[in-house]
Amino acid sequence: MRAIRTRSQDKILNLLKNIKQGISAQDIYVELRNRNQSMGLATVYRSLEALKMEGLVQIRTLANGEALYSLAQQDKHHLTCLQCGVSIPINQCPVHDLEEKLQEKHKFKIFYHTLEFFGLCTQCHSNQAAEVSE
Repeated sequence: MRAIRTRSQDKILNLLKNIKQGISAQDIYVELRNRNQSMGLATVYRSLEALKMEGLVQIRTLANGEALYSLAQQDKHHLTCLQCGVSIPINQCPVHDLEEKLQEKHKFKIFYHTLEFFGLCTQCHSNQAAEVSE
């Protein structure tokens, strides 16, 4: 049974369908205002939380603590540099089989998963190595 969604939730879903990338709640608020569909920032957060609990929206927290929201269409995997913040998508899923086993074993409905590795990108690693050798 599908939950009944509010107009605010529908506006956010439509925005996320058009944007097709992660976006912060603050940027959703601004984007809706720019499209003359404004709502309060608290309503944006409440709507995002309800959509997340319905399994329609996923959240990804960056190394700097910023939360990005997107449609829960696919699992997300990234290599994220702790120094410059660059985030490199990983296209293969090394844990898909594990997800299926966990769902079955624990009778737990999984909507999506994220996998993120943190470290230094090539550029930052090279810069760090150069600073150490000086």
